[in-house]
Amino acid sequence: MLYFASWKVLLIAGICLLGVLLSVPNLFPAATLSHLPEFVPHKQVNLGLDLRGGSYLLLEVDFAAAERDRLNSLVENVRNALRDAKIGYTGLNVQGDAISVTIRDTDKLADVRQALAKVDPDLTVNIGNDGTGTLRFNQAATDSRRSQAVEQSIEIIRRRIDETGTKEPTIQREGQNRILVQLPGVDNPEHVKELLGRTAKLTFQLVDTSVSVDEARKGRLPPGDEILSAEDSKNSRSAAAPNAYVVRRRVMVGGDTLTDAQPTFQNNEPVVSFKFDAAGARRFGDATRDNVGKPFAIVLDNKVISAPVIKEAILGGSGIISGSFSVQSASDLALLLRAGALPAPITILEERTVGAELGADSIHAGTVASIVGVALVAVFMVLFYGLFGIFADIALFFNLSLMLAALTMLGATLTLPGIAGIALTMGMAVDANVLIYERIREELRGGRSMLSSLEAGFTRAFGTILDSHVTTLVAGILLYWLGSGPVKGFAVTLSIGVLTSLFSAILVTRLQIVTWLRRLKPKEIPL
Repeated sequence: MLYFASWKVLLIAGICLLGVLLSVPNLFPAATLSHLPEFVPHKQVNLGLDLRGGSYLLLEVDFAAAERDRLNSLVENVRNALRDAKIGYTGLNVQGDAISVTIRDTDKLADVRQALAKVDPDLTVNIGNDGTGTLRFNQAATDSRRSQAVEQSIEIIRRRIDETGTKEPTIQREGQNRILVQLPGVDNPEHVKELLGRTAKLTFQLVDTSVSVDEARKGRLPPGDEILSAEDSKNSRSAAAPNAYVVRRRVMVGGDTLTDAQPTFQNNEPVVSFKFDAAGARRFGDATRDNVGKPFAIVLDNKVISAPVIKEAILGGSGIISGSFSVQSASDLALLLRAGALPAPITILEERTVGAELGADSIHAGTVASIVGVALVAVFMVLFYGLFGIFADIALFFNLSLMLAALTMLGATLTLPGIAGIALTMGMAVDANVLIYERIREELRGGRSMLSSLEAGFTRAFGTILDSHVTTLVAGILLYWLGSGPVKGFAVTLSIGVLTSLFSAILVTRLQIVTWLRRLKPKEIPL
């Protein structure tokens, strides 16, 4: 235990030097990093929301609304299946979490079940002997789609936030249907909330001109139609423009086939240009070619942005969305379309905004607390153990450097509980030295020689030190696995600190004592 090969000395010294080098940039303001020498890394520890300021949002995915939308999209398929089978029906609509229908001819129930079974493999068909029936998604399909909806929502939210230029956002799943979003440094949370809260589901649907909105509202709505309100705009809209439209439920082209969307200008007015992929361009071209002279509704989140009349077939796979946009609203719409539509509506359950000044105060308080804690620990070690206490303090310095270096290289986010984890680890780091030194004292009292006492102190204390560190590491892993938000920040710094303190207390301290023995060849141990 008291012998070090040359390569081990170089390895320990290299790790310590690398830790100091990687942690040095954290001592300087971000604006001054460019003035540091080129060999010094310029990466710093990411600061969390409570230290840097920003927005905290807890979102909830509305699974029920997504299932209703999917059921509504299948109603037309059910209608076509029954018509193709020449089966009479009535009352075909969506009620709750199922499609309900009543079959007029109860003698054809076997044919009905066979026809409806082909609509969607995930639907469970229940038809009673009286002809009333329901179609609803089976539990396995529901669970799978709900999980996919959350994962897809996280990805789309990440795209939208990345488009705004926000750095180091935290986006993670909370429970079954919630998403936690932390945006450090965001100074306009209302704009971010508006972007995240919109589903951005874009569709192109034909307007039904055979019936007016007033007639449809009086109960004359044709089958397969729906009434959609017009998009409200902050800008003044023409008084002649209708406030609602009767449109076909059938989606001619969906926004999922878009490949690009950019804000631009047409006739000095902000508009959004878009492009389809090959499949979308083909469907868009067919829809415009077959419906020349008819109004074509551009629908965003169940509201009609505009309904221009198709003058000629549009075969190039691109087009323009106009509708009294401002420059900002056109940019936002283009961003939403590029990022993609959310699979389900999202509601904001909780929101918090942390000011930059409060974050600066937290950093100052945490820094002062850490410095005072480390100083008290260092003074304690020197008073109780003299020269060996100085060795422990040097190892403590390298331990702190390695912690900051590890947090920097891993891209971990430092939070206020994380600073508490660092302060706690500082105390734990010298605990290992205390165990070793007290064991050496006991061996000396037992009559052992100096070298024998040092050997026994390190050897016999190692098991206890390893056991305590592994136990703490297991606790940190469980905190990270089961915890959320600030608890995870504490768990990260605690776990990293356990590993670095094990390295510094065992290897760095031992290397210093071995070097002291070889160079000075003392006659007794100054404990």
